[in-house]
Amino acid sequence: MEFLLGVEGKDFVMVASDCNQGRSIVRMKDDYDKMFKLSDQLVMLVTGESGDTVQFAEYIEKNIQLYKMRNGYELSPHAAVNFTRKELADYLRSRTPYQVNLLLAGYDKHSGPELYYMDYLASQQKVPYAAHGYGAFFTMGILDRYYQADMSLEEARKVIKQCISELQKRFLISMPNFIIRYIDKDGIHDLEKPDTVVPL
Repeated sequence: MEFLLGVEGKDFVMVASDCNQGRSIVRMKDDYDKMFKLSDQLVMLVTGESGDTVQFAEYIEKNIQLYKMRNGYELSPHAAVNFTRKELADYLRSRTPYQVNLLLAGYDKHSGPELYYMDYLASQQKVPYAAHGYGAFFTMGILDRYYQADMSLEEARKVIKQCISELQKRFLISMPNFIIRYIDKDGIHDLEKPDTVVPL
């Protein structure tokens, strides 16, 4: 019952995730950050089994940092995504596969903003917008209708808020809190949380 969302704009990528952390029918936290900073201009959003998400994300994060320490420069988003995909595919063929779904968002100084969609079967695709979880059933139509390749920061924020509003209005499960960030040439930036529809 988790939800990830990403939109690629003209010179940035904006991402959002819900803050719920639960098990079975119990919500244990409503301020959980599902975004992991892999480098100065790369963020990975992860959903799935609780232990798998943290363990896999930290494994990828530490290996990307190790690469930077050994070579003196960071992996590009494209290279980091392909490394992540290979690791996920290798574990899929082992006795201990990771049950994680990912969005990777970053900015490359040569190719600009990049958003990648990856599922637990290690299939990966570069996309202009993406959503993971049951919330995708409610929001993909909005993204199809309102997405534009040259969106400004404010336009992308408006579309994401519209998606969140629809989810809070229509979805059976309460998702009152969301984190929204964007990545551009200057790094990773936080945006304030949208107004909550359902008070805690």
